[in-house]
Amino acid sequence: MWALGMAPVFAQQQPANNMQILAEKVKADKKLLVAENMGLTESEAKAFWPVYDAYQKDLNQLNGSLYHLIEAYADYYNHDTLTDANAKELTDRAMALEAAELDLKKSYLPKLYAVLPAIKVARYIQMENKIRAVVKLEIAANVPLAP
Repeated sequence: MWALGMAPVFAQQQPANNMQILAEKVKADKKLLVAENMGLTESEAKAFWPVYDAYQKDLNQLNGSLYHLIEAYADYYNHDTLTDANAKELTDRAMALEAAELDLKKSYLPKLYAVLPAIKVARYIQMENKIRAVVKLEIAANVPLAP
């Protein structure tokens, strides 16, 4: 999936390898979870999965940026070198990533509507939102507040 498996180690935090194992499991299980819960017909599935895969690929690019952001914060945090300027830059990057994630989701809506009924698009977006919420909760649990 994304940042779960990539979150750097913070002093006295969960080891990165545990997060990596969780991320790999989430990524492997996500497609199965979506498949089991979408109720797609054969023709819908044939059209949906390429859109799904493209979205996941684009989302993973954002996840890479999120990883680098967390990595930068971990470095500042672990070395006790976070300054106001660094904090501002990291916060601005975090907000830009949140906006980019929403923009990405919006950009895929027409593609999803082209291959699925609106009710199934809504269901898929709900599932993505719930999965992202779980991932973000895991990140929040492992990334300490700024000093």
